Amino acid sequence: MPLPFARLGLPVLLGLMLIVAGCARLENVGRAPALSSPTGGNEILAMTSAPFPVGTPSLDPLDRASLWTAGRRSLLGDRRAGTRGDIVTVVIEIDESAEISNSTARSRNGSEQMSLPSLFGIPQRLDERLPDGASMADAVSTNSSSSSGGDGSVRRNEELTLRIAATVTDVLQNGVLRIEGSQEVRVNFEIRELLISGFVRPEDISRVNEITYDKIAAARISYGGRGQITDVQQPRYGQQVADILLPF
Repeated sequence: MPLPFARLGLPVLLGLMLIVAGCARLENVGRAPALSSPTGGNEILAMTSAPFPVGTPSLDPLDRASLWTAGRRSLLGDRRAGTRGDIVTVVIEIDESAEISNSTARSRNGSEQMSLPSLFGIPQRLDERLPDGASMADAVSTNSSSSSGGDGSVRRNEELTLRIAATVTDVLQNGVLRIEGSQEVRVNFEIRELLISGFVRPEDISRVNEITYDKIAAARISYGGRGQITDVQQPRYGQQVADILLPF
């Protein structure tokens, strides 16, 4: 016995799928988009997991009584991030501009001509057999010319200034730190989201526990948003499918 949906046809099934996909967006009508849960992800896992055991050298009684120690909580201690679960501030200051312009031009002309005014009287004999107006005096003559030109230009200007707190999620065998960070700000019905991940060297972190984005290897920076404004700017699913499938 055939299934009821099989008799509807492919267009009807596609229409039902689009309706179901659109209904998922109705839950945000009249409400601000919800923020992501801060209790999930690698950042919280790194901060809540137990650190690796580190041996502590025995201190002399005089060292225990000293006001100047090398601990991270002391006045002169190193407070830079270095272990799993530590937090480091990433400074993103992008101010780049690029302008490229190319222009090419090419031209070529060619001309060839061959004539036989007299060759043992043969051209004159052939002229008698040729139609009126034809002559062997100018037997072959060709002309050719070609030209091409192209212009191209690229202009880009980007400026972005952001600061985000990232968490050390792993320490590699060579001492390089893997960091991940996320930040969400909701203004009215729009959420601005900033994500960053990458690998940094401990020695590149400044004394104030900051690092710039250009010192992050394999940096992945995402700055976008979700909400009513972003939803209006995005084309609908049907338009996106049509843009991909239509050949014109």
